[in-house]
Amino acid sequence: MNDILELSPDGEAVALTGVNLSLGRGAARIHILRDIDLHIGRGKAVALLGPSGSGKSTLLMVMTGLERPDSGSVVIAGHDLGTLDENGLARFRGGHIGIVFQGFHLIPTMTAIENVAVPLELVGEPKALMRAERELAAVGLMQRLHHYPAELSGGEQQRVALARALAANPAIIVADEPTGNLDESTGREVIELLFRGHRERGSTLVLVTHDGALAARCDCVLHMHSGRLVHSVLSPAGA
Repeated sequence: MNDILELSPDGEAVALTGVNLSLGRGAARIHILRDIDLHIGRGKAVALLGPSGSGKSTLLMVMTGLERPDSGSVVIAGHDLGTLDENGLARFRGGHIGIVFQGFHLIPTMTAIENVAVPLELVGEPKALMRAERELAAVGLMQRLHHYPAELSGGEQQRVALARALAANPAIIVADEPTGNLDESTGREVIELLFRGHRERGSTLVLVTHDGALAARCDCVLHMHSGRLVHSVLSPAGA
């Protein structure tokens, strides 16, 4: 039986029940997620560890509605993602979920401020550019507002991605190896900004990492193996 992680009695940010997901067809079909039950309270920070191919990134994709499970329910910030069509999922992500990828995923033909502002505009924020400027200033990029991604270092690009993820004050922040393409010093700076954003906004943070020391900063550490949550451990930060 899988662990059910219940980190807070005062409400759930993430509630996954009986989630299964397979990818591919026929003989090539692979069972990626197996009977996932996961409940995370609002405002908690959770680290997700496990070997490559264990399903960590796919679990994040399911949480954000970028992948639909074959079975089970996914309820995020009180919303059942199974009831939303693709347009509804996109609007929900824009207003409730901030995503930080390892590979930045910035739009190359847009400046830093435009990359942050466009998602805000899509959810109807009337002062998107003003808000984008404020978020970029908060991550130390006030002097780089009008630079394109190709004109920015890797660390600067990840800061833009982080500002974009935080700009809508999301209920959930998911980060998939956010320092994987950065040097150690720059990675530390990005992580500090990520945790600061999580604390200041009271957002729930779900972080995929291979770094045990980084995981220990979270309230709880989850371990995945072969598509299953095998056990969870309260870290010193959450003890």
